[in-house]
Amino acid sequence: MKRVLILFALLAPMVLTTACKKEEPVQTERQRLTAPSDPRDDNAWKAYLGQEINANRAGVTDNVYSYYLGMDSDVLTPEDEAADKRTKYQRMVEQVNIVVLRTVLPGNMLAFGSPDSSKMADLIVAAFQGAEPNALKGSKVLFIGAAADNDRVKAAVEAAGANYVFVEAK
Repeated sequence: MKRVLILFALLAPMVLTTACKKEEPVQTERQRLTAPSDPRDDNAWKAYLGQEINANRAGVTDNVYSYYLGMDSDVLTPEDEAADKRTKYQRMVEQVNIVVLRTVLPGNMLAFGSPDSSKMADLIVAAFQGAEPNALKGSKVLFIGAAADNDRVKAAVEAAGANYVFVEAK
């Protein structure tokens, strides 16, 4: 009997604590991220895009390749002049096009974002030209941009067989 009382005395606080524990509400929708208001703040934009990429990694089992264009990426800078006389935009179109033409393995993700959504959409459409219908089968392409650019990017990406995800930068 004494053992039962001791056992009860030890277990009673745990049972009462567990019974009174308040359950946290389950979050059903992820918190909405807000795009930086200054389109020239590259650090803020890169941080924001990184958060959006992480929030959209579902189904990605391998690498994420992210592409970012700052404002005025199609303007020739003194560094561009000294190097190869091509803008950052032109170099990135070529780089992404090579990746797409070589195909992207299933489980990988290509992520695109920029404060200049229209220019990034132009880049994606240009880079995906000539892609084989299954070049990106099993991979994911994330575009973070303006709703006005969604349809043309979606058409170019889905023609290459990728799983397309759009996030509106607000």
